[in-house]
Amino acid sequence: MEILNETLKRTGYEYDTLMNLLHVSVSKHILDEYYTLVWCNDYYYELIGYSREEYEALYHNKPAHYYMNDDLNIHDEKLWMQLSAKVMETLESGEKSYNLVTRMRRKHNGNHHDYMWVRLNAYLTDEYVDGYQVSYSVMTDITDVMDMKLEQSVTYDSLPGFVSKFRVNRNLDFKLLEANDRFFDFFGKDSMDGMDNALFRENIIRNMPVFLEHKNAVTNGNSVHFTVQMKNRSGNDAWLQINASCIGYQEGDPVYLAIYIDITNETELRQMQQKLEAQAKELRSALETAEEANRAKSDFLSRMSHDIRTPLNAVLGMKDIAEAHLDDPAKVKDCLRKIGLSGQHLLSLINDVLDMSKIESGEMLLREDSMSLPEVLENVVAIMQPQFGEKEQHFSIRLRSVVHEQFLSDALRMRQIFINILSNAYKFTPVNGTVSMDVCEKQAVDGTALFSFSITDTGIGMKPEYLAQIFTAFSRERDSRVDKTEGTGLGMAITKRFVDMMGGTIEVTSELGKGTCFRVELPLKIEENQFIKGEFPGLRIIVTDDDAVMCEYMAEMLGQLGIHADWVDSGIQTVEMIKTAKQNGEMYDAVLLDWKMPDLDGFETTRRIRELCGGQLPVLIISAYDWSDVEKDAKKAGVTGFLQKPIFVSTLIHGLQRYVLEGQPARKTQGTDTGARFTGRRFLLIEDNAINQEVARELLADMGAEVDTASDGAEGVETFRRSPDGFYDVILMDVQMPVMNGYEATRAIRTMDRDGAKAVPILAMTADAFSEDIQAAKDAGMNGHMAKPLDKAILWREIGKYLNSDFSPETAGKSGVNH
Repeated sequence: MEILNETLKRTGYEYDTLMNLLHVSVSKHILDEYYTLVWCNDYYYELIGYSREEYEALYHNKPAHYYMNDDLNIHDEKLWMQLSAKVMETLESGEKSYNLVTRMRRKHNGNHHDYMWVRLNAYLTDEYVDGYQVSYSVMTDITDVMDMKLEQSVTYDSLPGFVSKFRVNRNLDFKLLEANDRFFDFFGKDSMDGMDNALFRENIIRNMPVFLEHKNAVTNGNSVHFTVQMKNRSGNDAWLQINASCIGYQEGDPVYLAIYIDITNETELRQMQQKLEAQAKELRSALETAEEANRAKSDFLSRMSHDIRTPLNAVLGMKDIAEAHLDDPAKVKDCLRKIGLSGQHLLSLINDVLDMSKIESGEMLLREDSMSLPEVLENVVAIMQPQFGEKEQHFSIRLRSVVHEQFLSDALRMRQIFINILSNAYKFTPVNGTVSMDVCEKQAVDGTALFSFSITDTGIGMKPEYLAQIFTAFSRERDSRVDKTEGTGLGMAITKRFVDMMGGTIEVTSELGKGTCFRVELPLKIEENQFIKGEFPGLRIIVTDDDAVMCEYMAEMLGQLGIHADWVDSGIQTVEMIKTAKQNGEMYDAVLLDWKMPDLDGFETTRRIRELCGGQLPVLIISAYDWSDVEKDAKKAGVTGFLQKPIFVSTLIHGLQRYVLEGQPARKTQGTDTGARFTGRRFLLIEDNAINQEVARELLADMGAEVDTASDGAEGVETFRRSPDGFYDVILMDVQMPVMNGYEATRAIRTMDRDGAKAVPILAMTADAFSEDIQAAKDAGMNGHMAKPLDKAILWREIGKYLNSDFSPETAGKSGVNH
């Protein structure tokens, strides 16, 4: 037995020695999920570069961990899957053996890993361990053979492009190892062997973003394909298609064999085709946009037609009426007033279009001028009241807690907000419906007053789904009840934008069949220059209005002025109160009467008052209606004067001073009495349009000014040059003129070597009303800017700023442009 054991031992030793000499690895495996190693000869460890102890410690005799090990950052999944699939295929087929040519990792220098090619031959035995079959495997290193095969599988010079072999590390540093002549024909040759090729490195860096996209594939030795643009040694760009396959490893880095094929012509043709397709797509898109814009334009013009024709018809109609009544000055005056209102309305429509254009382009800026809230609301009433009257709608404005009246804001935009909302209320409220506007000063903090404006109607209301888009441009509700109502669909969109720009908020609530309410809140910067409150001690006044809220408001205002006020809600009670006061010897000093009341209207009440106590007692009619419509009947009834609703404190003071105390309106700088304001003043008017020149000259002459004119900038500069210093108080300068425009003329005047040229105020007088025009006027050296069309109030206000005693060359330069 001992002899037999010794013989077997010696035979095993000889077998191992033979296998080592033949460089063949023999191993026994359990074909479980780990391909568990049972035993192997010494060459197995020599082949993979690990000692037996090191292998067992790292991988626990489980080759699966040799291929994939997160702790050691080893991820050879593809190689493991290749081996596993082959084993599984053999087991399922019932075959007894399999062979495989594959790569295996080999430890190198203790830090890096190389890969080798091996031929694996395995034989499956009938032995089982824990239900798993056992196999014997023989591995042979065939790396040299495979490298030679791969390199010789391609004849470099027979390829359609050129070839190189390079090594790539994990930082994507490319090291050129070998290349054919065509490669150097393209990149040039910097050294004897050409391996240190600067142009090749520059092109790699240039295309690094492309290589970074495939970094994992490149560094893991996978086959890769690139299309890159590289510069050749002549400096020309070429499109190259690169196909590269890993043929081995050096110090753990994959070595690639790459084939470069010039596809410049095909690429440029494809790019041109793509460019043409992109241009065609852009043209189609542009055509669709143009067609959509054309449809929107047609729809917009159709919607605009009614709103434009209405004021135009009014202008032409009133002109005909005025011509037919030239012998009736009052009638002509009324026609002219209505022509003016219609013209303003037409201008507002045009402004809507321009405003929306400016808003959409982000170029709309608000002005900050001195603004009278009473004047804004008076203008709103003057424009809207005739429309409400046409449909016999009841319109009223109520004021609550209004303390401040003068602000620094954009009066035109504020008026637009209210007119747009009231116009909607008028359109969608039936005959005999009610539209009301409540104005409340909620608070005043740090020079800013917060105002709330609520406009409520008893109209048809809106559907909930339309409320969500009411502030969208061109939106109109599709409803048979309103299909006959035309409009641009811009009003509410512009209103919302203006409210936002003024730092305010707007919200709307509506109930179908019951009506709508818009609520606008605006912060208004208080102007220091408020009206002067008069003192009226000892006065006794009786107020009559069928609206109790209005009576209480009026009585409160009168009380603040030191006036004793009684109020009643009917004309009959008024007459009785006056009769009683007369009998007691405590006669009233004035009567404030609403016109429209249910029992006795204001005129009939006035007649009875006159019958009772004669014509000495001042009777003032309070109404939102147009005074010219009722003036004849009012005077016939004995009415003393008229106060336009809404009644502000300043309105009340003005009326009491004029009609009760026989005084003058107590406005410090605000008002509409522009007569003879400029007496003794001389202006230079530079305007090329004859009609505009005549209008401005006549308006200024009506206010007492002496006016010299010039028809272009050059003539204006010469006229000023010939005048002595201080001869002209103000220069009014048009901008768009022939020969020399207004900006050039202003600069020419400012550069004259005389004191008067620097000091004289120059005001732009132009139809260019946008913010960039205002800035251009300031840059040219102008002091102010007045947007056409002009009227007396604008001229009076703007020119007046520069005619006070404080104006000097210094203030002229600091005054800036008013906008």
